[in-house]
Amino acid sequence: QVQLVESGGGLVQAGGSLRLSCLASGRTFNNYANYAMGWFRQAPGKEREAISAISGNGDSTYYADSVKGRFTISRSNAKNTVYLQMNSLKPEDTAVYYCAADSRIQLTGDYYNDYVLLFYGMEYYGNGTLVTVSS
Repeated sequence: QVQLVESGGGLVQAGGSLRLSCLASGRTFNNYANYAMGWFRQAPGKEREAISAISGNGDSTYYADSVKGRFTISRSNAKNTVYLQMNSLKPEDTAVYYCAADSRIQLTGDYYNDYVLLFYGMEYYGNGTLVTVSS
């Protein structure tokens, strides 16, 4: 089993920045680099959406159009941690943000291919952290 714990959410004004972190652990979790990591979000009344993901070795990344150019995903395999740097935040970024992990997904760096892979979700999720952007 894999446990994912997010941190870094909070209240920020529009135009501001936040950095989310997600620490992975677990009894059967023996090689963090085998897992693609992702960030999903769910706003009130909306479906959960994949906004960013990164391959196990960090070479391939995915960004939804809604966050491209503003958010940056990165990971430290030495620390079992994935990060999401969020800049130029907008009120429409307000949501619960979930960290996710999956040992089966192989990101390619091709937007449409990775969009389809992530559409059905990932294997493990954290409990989420709330990000609120005020106007």
